Amino acid sequence: MTPTRRVIADLRELSARTSTADGAQRLAWGPVWRDARPWFKDKIAEIGLEIVTDSAGNNWVTLPGASPRTVIVGSHLDSVPNGGWLDGCLGLAAALEALRIQAAAGKPPVTMRLVDWADEEGARFGRSLLGSSAAAGILNIDEIRELKDRQGTRLTDALAENGVAIGTMSNAHRELKAIDAHAYLELHIEQGPVLESMQKPTGVVLGTFGVERHMIRFTGQAAHSGSTPIPMRRDAFLAAAQTALACREIALLHSKPRAGVVCTVGVVNVEPKIVTAVPGVCEISLDQRSLDADVLAAMLRDTREESAHCARENNVAVEWKSLWRINPRPFDLDLIRLCEEAVREETGDAPRLPSGPLHDAAEMVPHMPVVMMFAYSSNGLSHCKEEDTPEAHLEKTIRAYLRLVDKTMAHVARRV
Repeated sequence: MTPTRRVIADLRELSARTSTADGAQRLAWGPVWRDARPWFKDKIAEIGLEIVTDSAGNNWVTLPGASPRTVIVGSHLDSVPNGGWLDGCLGLAAALEALRIQAAAGKPPVTMRLVDWADEEGARFGRSLLGSSAAAGILNIDEIRELKDRQGTRLTDALAENGVAIGTMSNAHRELKAIDAHAYLELHIEQGPVLESMQKPTGVVLGTFGVERHMIRFTGQAAHSGSTPIPMRRDAFLAAAQTALACREIALLHSKPRAGVVCTVGVVNVEPKIVTAVPGVCEISLDQRSLDADVLAAMLRDTREESAHCARENNVAVEWKSLWRINPRPFDLDLIRLCEEAVREETGDAPRLPSGPLHDAAEMVPHMPVVMMFAYSSNGLSHCKEEDTPEAHLEKTIRAYLRLVDKTMAHVARRV
């Protein structure tokens, strides 16, 4: 069996073991995810290696090389409920194959480590990149200590059930720092329609978007919809709606000089929410993303100004509440170049694109050189059972990724 066919066979086997008719069910810290990890452990044992779990529940495998300089490969096994057969686990299965190849060839020039990050999705408790952020040293334990899932189970208890003590999760950062890491490589499906629109199987990822996420609350005055003339209304919804439309125009404006700018209003809450009342309160969410920090700051500034203008125009007040932010995480230029070489050698072209979704790779950027490779996503779909990549495209992408691993190992070995 060829390396690419072996990766696909592993993915099919995992899917058969951990999916229902509705899709993948490997929710982090749950029973199906726990069943997937021994399956993966058995695959590692076939190579003659062992898995070591760090303080945050991340699983690590080490293939010692002639040098302690280390190339890290990996992704995550966990999925969203009713997820797809490729999200996360494609990168882990391809990393497993890279480990097999390096181990079969004898001692590699540099050390290779594979990582299966714990709870990348955050689907159960709402905190994405949990294991990788602990390893990166940015996880605030106090912010997650009281998190609960929809059934009322505390994150603290779910972690303990899986052998992780919430109070010592931050030790994973010290464990990561002990690794002489010179590169982190991650393969993932695009989860969007760009590569498909370009009719390209594989893409080179420039970095992950920075994110500004806020709630914007407009407060006017509820009033009877039949007796209040339009010019005399203090309609909070109209101010919010105008701001939402302005957000779209602001994103389009800033997209012109640079690709990779998005803006979304995904939540709208209106009070009193009855047919016969002018809305007195309206709250909307704002999610702005860009790979360029200056563009992201400009978008946020323009939206703040526009929300104030819309509030004045409708005689309402406006308040902002920050929900979350992360800076753009551009990837390493040398590794991007190697990734382009690998993709071009396999597919003839190497389109560049940013990543709108966040990935564990983003948490590694402050600590080591990083690059990601994307595989085509059919119809741009992910986080659903319809998620797919044509096998011909999948094979090309896997081969390109294995080339990238070889190139990176040689690159790290040559570095002075």
